[in-house]
Amino acid sequence: MDKSATVSGFRGFIFSPLFIYICRSLIGFSIGYSLMKAVPQYDLFWALISVLLVISPEAKDSWKLSIDRVKANFIGALSGFAVVFFPIDTYLKVMIGIILGAVICKTFNLLNVVRTAIVAMIIILIEKPDEGFIAPLERFISVLIGCLIGLLVVFITAFPIKYFHKKTLQIEHKLRD
Repeated sequence: MDKSATVSGFRGFIFSPLFIYICRSLIGFSIGYSLMKAVPQYDLFWALISVLLVISPEAKDSWKLSIDRVKANFIGALSGFAVVFFPIDTYLKVMIGIILGAVICKTFNLLNVVRTAIVAMIIILIEKPDEGFIAPLERFISVLIGCLIGLLVVFITAFPIKYFHKKTLQIEHKLRD
């Protein structure tokens, strides 16, 4: 096996959408988990879920998909927050939140990420009997923190990935010559 084929195989693995997605997810989860452990008095568990919802396994347009997922998380969180204090049963709040989230996503041409919005909305509307007024607000902030972490991970890793991909292509071409 020649050296250029070895480099090509290495490049194919390291720059595969699966490998990049796994790396980004591990980085994002690690940041969110560290933050959750650093400030245990806040309910940052939901940030972990939002991180993983924002990071896209799609190689093509991963930046655009991540941005769309942040928008969807924000829409879902706002939809949940809009109905959380209605004096009605949680089941009805979720039903209204689903409708609200879907309509807003459609309005902004984001139906491809409406599921992400619905998950964020449900995170906000989860109720525990002993929770007070501040819990939904904390979950809302937690979702937004997770979105920010996920988006930053995608953004920060995009440049080194492009740079090193270009460098391995150059090495591969030099080995062929």
